[in-house]
Parts: sequence; C-alpha cells; structure tokens
Amino acid sequence: MTGPESAIAPPDAVRGRSGQQPLPSWRWEALRTTFWLVPTVFVLAAVLLFLATFEIDWAVFHGHLSLPFWIVTGSAEAGREVLIGIAAAIITVVGVVFSVTIVALTLASQQFGPRMMRNFVRDVGNQVTLGVFVSTFVYSILTLVAITTTSRGTFVPHLSITVTEALVLVDLAVLIYFIHHIAKSIQLPEVIAGIARDLGRAIDAEFPEIAADERHEPQGSGESFLELVDRIDEQGAPVAANVSGYLQFVGYAQLVDIAARTDSVIRLEHRPGHFIVAGRPLAMVWPSEAAGRVAIALTKAHVTGPHRTLMQDPVFAIDQLVEIAIRALSPAVNDTFTALTCIDWIAAGLSRLSRRTLAEGVYRDREGRIRLIESNPSYARLVNRAFDKIRQSSSGMPAVIIRLIDALSTIGGETYSTDQRRVLFRQAEAILRSAEESVSEPNDRDEIRAHYRRFIRKIATSDPSFSPVLDS
Repeated sequence: MTGPESAIAPPDAVRGRSGQQPLPSWRWEALRTTFWLVPTVFVLAAVLLFLATFEIDWAVFHGHLSLPFWIVTGSAEAGREVLIGIAAAIITVVGVVFSVTIVALTLASQQFGPRMMRNFVRDVGNQVTLGVFVSTFVYSILTLVAITTTSRGTFVPHLSITVTEALVLVDLAVLIYFIHHIAKSIQLPEVIAGIARDLGRAIDAEFPEIAADERHEPQGSGESFLELVDRIDEQGAPVAANVSGYLQFVGYAQLVDIAARTDSVIRLEHRPGHFIVAGRPLAMVWPSEAAGRVAIALTKAHVTGPHRTLMQDPVFAIDQLVEIAIRALSPAVNDTFTALTCIDWIAAGLSRLSRRTLAEGVYRDREGRIRLIESNPSYARLVNRAFDKIRQSSSGMPAVIIRLIDALSTIGGETYSTDQRRVLFRQAEAILRSAEESVSEPNDRDEIRAHYRRFIRKIATSDPSFSPVLDS
C-alpha cells in the first residue's frame, strides 16, 4: 500500500461518524454569550413600533384619523414632562438593578466558581430584561423628540405617549420577574441543575441516542485502520497552530471536504476543550505533500478562544459540576450537602451517557474512505474525570464516599457493555481503598463496605460474564 487510496479502509472496516453530518454553528453560541444581541433586537423593534405609532399620530394631526378619547394625553408640555420622567426613571432602574445584581453574582461566584458570571450573561431572561428596559428608553426618547411645532400648530404624538406609558407597565412586570429570576438563579441547587441541563443537552448533541438492539460491544478498528494510523505517524507532516487558546469548535465537514479534494488523511491532535499552544502541532497530514494545501483550511476549521464552551465539549459541564463539588468539600467552605447534590447530578448525566455509543472519531467521505481521525473522549476518561477529583477531595468523609459508590450503582444500571462496567468497577475499587485508608470509624467503614457490596451485586447481576473480573 503506497498511497491514500490503498491505505484507507472501506466503509465496513471502521465504524464512525460521517463528516457530512450538520453541526451546530459556533457563531450562534458566541452570539448567545453576549449582552448586546437581544437588546439590539428589542431596540430595533422599538424603533419600528415608534415609526408605526408616529404615522398614526401624524395622520390624526392632519385630521385623517381620530383617536379614542382616553388616548389624548394633554398638552405638549405635559407630554414632555411625562416622557422625560419615564426615560430618566428607566435608565436609573437599569443602572441600579444590574449593578446590584452583578455585586450579588460576584459574591456567589466565589462559592460556585468564576463561570457563574458567564452563565449570567448567557441567561436569556437577563438578556430579555435588559432589552425591554433599553427599548422602552429608546422609544420614550424618540417620542420626546417627535413633539415639535409646525405651521399647523404643536404636534403631540398622543398615541406614542400612551404606548410609552403602557411600556412602563410592561417594564414593571419585567422588573418583578427579573428580581424573582435572579433570586432563584443564584441559589445553589438551581445553579447545579442548570449545569446538569447543559450537560444533558451537550450529550444529546454530541452522542445521539441509539436503539437498544443497535448497541454493541466496542470492537477493534481493523487492520487497515491501524496501518493507516501507523503510516500517518511515520510519514505524515505536522501542521502547526497559529494561535493559542482553548479549542471551541471544529468544522469536521470542512476538514473531510478538504481532505477529499487533496486526497489526504488528517489526524487531529486536539479536540474541543483542549488548550492549543501556537507553534505546536494542530494536526498530522498524510501524505506530507498535502500538508501545505491543507494547512490554511485546517486553521479556518478550528475556532479558538479564551475559555471553553459546551459546544462539542460535554466534558466542560462535568468539570463545572466537579469544580463546585470540590469547592464545597474544601475546608474553607465545608458544605457537604452541596457536594452530594453535585454527585447526584453527575450520576444522572453519566447514566444518560451510558446509554449511548461514543463515536470512534473516524470520518469518511462520500465514497467511504477515511479522511479525518480525531481523538474522541473514551467512556473511561469521562467517568474518571467526573469521580477522580471528588474522590481525592472527599478523603475521610463517609457521607460523600457512600454517595459516590451509590452514584456508580446508579450509572451501572444504565450500562450495556462489559467495558463500561469494568470502568465503574475500577473507580469503585479506588473509592473503597481510599475509604479504608482515610475513614477511622469502624462503623463508617462497615457502612461503606455494605454499599460497595450492593454495587458489586448490581453489576454482577446485570452482567454475569463480569463476575470473573469481580472475583479477581
């Protein structure tokens, strides 16, 4: 085998995702994490609403239309005073409320972690609240400017003034909602549940659910695939990264297309969530002659930034829950129940993940030839990422140790392969060893062993073939 055509396996040799599948746009995710998009939309809507009401007021002024008696708002001077008061009150409320809110969130982030502020910015309710207030301010200013003196007399936009007063009532309702929303959103259970919901959505997007009869045990990738990987290692050329930062998005379909056009194979060295260092290899390309042509497209297909995101990176949500848990277990906080809550939600997320087949990171072109290889997160890596740090931080804490073992039992009930159960078993063994060394009270150790035995029985019952491993 001397070229890409002969080294790339046929479609039935290697399982993997198709490079042509549509992926969510990273641009939309970037726009969601801003405080200007939704307010801008609301301001444009306010301008359009003003143009509509202004046209009606102008027609009334020229005698082409008439308004109900209850819409008439008095003289021009009275209208100016009303609009000036509304505009001043709205902008003052916006400044005070959001300033106080940011102070509260800053204090909350000291316990929950610095990502609390980012979640505040991403929250649609907060963006809509700001948009409603700002759009009302803009509308009132436009209405104020519309009060003018013409040859026919003083023009007073009565309908626009009435609409401004109605918008104030809407703002009052939104203000009440915002206070309730913030008071609820900074509560610890809500923060943790919100991150867990993000984890569930990330798992659904990255690992689609499959039918029970389509599940299978992981198998080898095949001789042709392994030969291809070895050939990339030996004869491939590296493509260096141009910028440093966290990898936020990879355009897999773009890379498959460019690899097909250049008759090459690309192996990515990083996946979303990894930190990329400028000048270090971003990918390997084989044959090496195609590296120059692939380099530009490869750089454009990777999006980096100063922080991680949930797009294509479910591990980020797991890390957030783990961070809150280990902060709660620190001597400075000593909040055991918060750690237990995090463990419960981690168990729910990993149970959801255990029902899925993790893709092997192999992408093919339309003819079935392998064009792109990436290092996908293994089930073992995800489980260890979720439990290792909490286990290390919970030394000598029987309540947390017991909850960790119970969480493994919950996850074990959703697994479908021996490899998955073996991963959970190794984690349970590590937890038990840590408990034997760190828990001094005999009764507590007995309770931990009892929960461990229940976990063993549950795993052995669901997979009899796993019993020899347990016995060893």
